Amino acid sequence: MQPRVVTTRRPRFLKPVGDPRDARGLYAAMRRFIEHRGMLGATDSSLYALERYIRDFIVWAEERAVTHPQHVSQAVLERYQRWLYHYRKANGAPLSIASQRGKLVPLRVFFKWLTKTGELPANPASELELPRQIKRLPRHVLTIDEVERVLAGADVGTTIGLRDRAMMEVLYATGMRRMEIAQLEIGDIDGERAVVLIRQGKGRKDRLIPLGERAMHWVLRYLDISRSQLVWNHADPTLFLGAEGKALSPLWLSSIIARYVDKAQVGKHGGCHLFRHTMATLMLEGGADIRFIQAMLGHAELSTTQIYAQVAIRQLQLVHATSHPGAQRRRRSTPAAPDDPTPQTAAGDATDALWAALDAEASEEALRSNDTTRTRP
Repeated sequence: MQPRVVTTRRPRFLKPVGDPRDARGLYAAMRRFIEHRGMLGATDSSLYALERYIRDFIVWAEERAVTHPQHVSQAVLERYQRWLYHYRKANGAPLSIASQRGKLVPLRVFFKWLTKTGELPANPASELELPRQIKRLPRHVLTIDEVERVLAGADVGTTIGLRDRAMMEVLYATGMRRMEIAQLEIGDIDGERAVVLIRQGKGRKDRLIPLGERAMHWVLRYLDISRSQLVWNHADPTLFLGAEGKALSPLWLSSIIARYVDKAQVGKHGGCHLFRHTMATLMLEGGADIRFIQAMLGHAELSTTQIYAQVAIRQLQLVHATSHPGAQRRRRSTPAAPDDPTPQTAAGDATDALWAALDAEASEEALRSNDTTRTRP
């Protein structure tokens, strides 16, 4: 496996907001903040999200003659928060709690930075109370039989169908994010050990995780049969290619997966994140300790009271093989019990944190999927 440089770029916004000529206005302050975050190593997707939601606020504030950071008070931010609460989308639905939080958190970070740099004497967002997140079980998780129905929807006798089956098997086996599978390269797959190296995942962190016997089988079939028919630039190392021989975009990837889920008629909907949630749920039900699921998902932390050391790949492979129903080409009859389970109370807290983290990720993906060019909520 050779090191590589990830060259994905943050989508560019076509128009400024506020008054771009005012060096002391909100827009100029936002540009300085985004530049600062970039210098600290923030990912392109993180920078894009920050700018998008701060832009939303600047547009709202400009309409109310709030044009400079010094004009923003706690009362102004609370007024914006009420506006978000009462806002209705085109279909008449309100913004979800996660969406409201997603638009407010960047403002707290932005104004904290402005205060730290001395541009503001006090932080107007320091006492801003965020909407309380609702703890809930996963809304859409596939059962083992439902997963098989979705996977069976791909016509493996065709070039694209075989590619799609291999992609879904990888998503099911690993629970990786849509951006991570879109950026996979051939050299990231270790066929001998049946593991995959995810480079520059969320937070620019690498992780090595099991792929499993079954997913490895389908990836090798795709490489032997389909990829050679899709590739036109043989120097391109991207693993999964589109019909034109180019890498698939994460949004397009989600739409592909969502069509197979709808086609299976399982009464559930979702794209790549549906497989991510399903993988975590089925491994947990199969007896996997929560720390191994954390390692698979690439979560930096499940809770402030539960921090685990790095999990060795061999141990993770063993847990994956014994707890994931799709890890092997032949389905297991009964799941194996874990050797070192997490204490019951701690496991319950960690599980709640796991569902909350997955739900937050799903909401974040949904926000980015709606309309990445809009400047209004």
